[in-house]
Amino acid sequence: MKVVGLTGGIGSGKSTIARLFAEHGAHWVDADDVAREVVEPGTPALKAIAEHFGDAVLLETGALNRAELRTLIFQDEQQRQWLEQLLHPLIRASIREQLHPHGYDLPYTLLVSPLLLETDQHELVDRIVVVDVPVEVQIARTTARDTNSREQVQRIIDAQLPREERLEKADHVIDNAPGFEHDSQSAKAQVVALHAQLMAEFQRTK
Repeated sequence: MKVVGLTGGIGSGKSTIARLFAEHGAHWVDADDVAREVVEPGTPALKAIAEHFGDAVLLETGALNRAELRTLIFQDEQQRQWLEQLLHPLIRASIREQLHPHGYDLPYTLLVSPLLLETDQHELVDRIVVVDVPVEVQIARTTARDTNSREQVQRIIDAQLPREERLEKADHVIDNAPGFEHDSQSAKAQVVALHAQLMAEFQRTK
């Protein structure tokens, strides 16, 4: 079975595009969901994080305080690297397990990941689809969606691959920017066309 990597910067609308693929029966694994699973209460990873950063990164319920942790790691590059070295191998292993569901009959599955190209997750995929929007759209969408400040969102964007490099690595690009020519119907049409292309290509190689 082939794996299609779906990526894009923060606020690009990756989950929205993934749900459009799901309307055609595509199974998808969200790396962000997996990242949350590996640090649930009681996991060794959460224990290690609490020991390293202190109880400030825990909520009263014992769950991870993601906002606090995000603030800490995007203010200190070494702390971000420490966290990535802990979590990325765990996330990768879990993703591999979830990418191939039993009884699934499409020739491809989707791996949705904001860090597909920044980590070794790209080694798990056969094609790379980039969901693309301008940086200003990323900032506007993310500040409206989350409680992060513009400066915090910019730091997250700076920690991700630059837009130009991401596009250079893409096999396919879905334009998900707002505007007269790029609305939800445009995104839906792009997904319809790409799904048909992937189905035809991967069924020939089965």
